[in-house]
Amino acid sequence: MSQPIATSPAPRSWAAENATRHPVTAFLVILIVPTWTLYAVALLTGFPFMAAKLAELVFLIAAPVMVTRWIGGRPAVRTLFRGLTRWRLGVPRYLMILFAMPLLTLLVALISGTAGTPAGGWANMALIYAVLVIAGALTGNLWEETAWSGFAQGRLMARRGLLAGSLLTAIPFALIHLPLAWESGGLAGTTARDVLITWGYLIVLAPFMRYLIGMVLVDTNGSVLAAGLLHASMNASGALAAVHGVWQYPAALIALTFLVAGFRSVRGRSAVQGFSPALPTDEDPVQATPRAVPARS
Repeated sequence: MSQPIATSPAPRSWAAENATRHPVTAFLVILIVPTWTLYAVALLTGFPFMAAKLAELVFLIAAPVMVTRWIGGRPAVRTLFRGLTRWRLGVPRYLMILFAMPLLTLLVALISGTAGTPAGGWANMALIYAVLVIAGALTGNLWEETAWSGFAQGRLMARRGLLAGSLLTAIPFALIHLPLAWESGGLAGTTARDVLITWGYLIVLAPFMRYLIGMVLVDTNGSVLAAGLLHASMNASGALAAVHGVWQYPAALIALTFLVAGFRSVRGRSAVQGFSPALPTDEDPVQATPRAVPARS
């Protein structure tokens, strides 16, 4: 009579083994190395900078999918994108995600005397804001946050906690955006002062942005949809026609981060600890299930 016996799983490639043991590191290598290479080629050869930005979006999707499939196969890939379907957030949460940033940016401008009547009127500005949020979310921010929030930050928060995991995510998040300092003028038309100002904004704002998104991830049970919409709202708030200047949006972002953290503290939620179990939490290698095959009698 045949009896099933266990056999060893099929050998895995070196890349798959290392990606399974160090998923965030593998994700960053697959994402940042080719992205920076394309940006360098664009700056040195005149290759369209926008093409490099589009390629970055492709890498942002491909890198977490590739590593996730190495770790857990197709079921794990489906889980990676499940955060985009967590839409039952409640009206107050949607109001904060979609309107807190533009309202705070306008408030900062009003207090500082740097606000004015927008060209085309307030209704036109509101319409433009809505279009920018929707277009930004669908074409970039939802997929960007699938990588950063759904893959990297979820894991880092599970291992290090809300605050430390968010701050660790801010480092590569800022690094991959550094080449954007040359987006407008290229190498010839961008001064060292312009580069330092852009890098300063990125380095200062990235920790606040990732921490704010981290708090939203914890409070929404890992809704990457919420993270992507908030990211889109941040970007659109920097283009409000009624605001004269570029510093009001960063001030609003920092203020909103403190406000959300303060509100959570009042509600008894930790500012340091916390993660979303709905997001990936495994940093250990996934053990393959042995296959059972019939033994010959």
